Amino acid sequence: MASVADTAQFILEAHGPMTTMKLQKLVYYSQAWSIVWDDNCIFPEAIQAWKNGPVVPELWQANKGQFRIDRVNGGDSRNLTEANKETIKRVLEFYGNKDAQWLSDLTHMEDPWKKAFAQGINTEISLEILSEYYSSLSANVEA
Repeated sequence: MASVADTAQFILEAHGPMTTMKLQKLVYYSQAWSIVWDDNCIFPEAIQAWKNGPVVPELWQANKGQFRIDRVNGGDSRNLTEANKETIKRVLEFYGNKDAQWLSDLTHMEDPWKKAFAQGINTEISLEILSEYYSSLSANVEA
């Protein structure tokens, strides 16, 4: 299984440099839609509900202190499967042109972040909640 760093590196290679906040949100949506479309996770690291939206702490730590990045140390996109890459490309087609604040605001309106954050800052967003919520939206998204 690929890591969150591998996933983030692929996003940067496919989309180009971006802010760390935007990268966090794109990683989040890649994981969420992979659970729905592929019935599988892309990476094993947990996603937490932070003040500015969903965050993978390991990715945050790897990019700590950087505002804009173009690569992730330790990330290797070759570790992703073709199915992972296709899912991420579809996520980028929909969310990739949005700015970091727009993506953060969107996550704040969605149940996975709201439910986890209501339990306390840095609460893990469960895979079950991701699956349940985004599956309910998938009827409106071409699979």
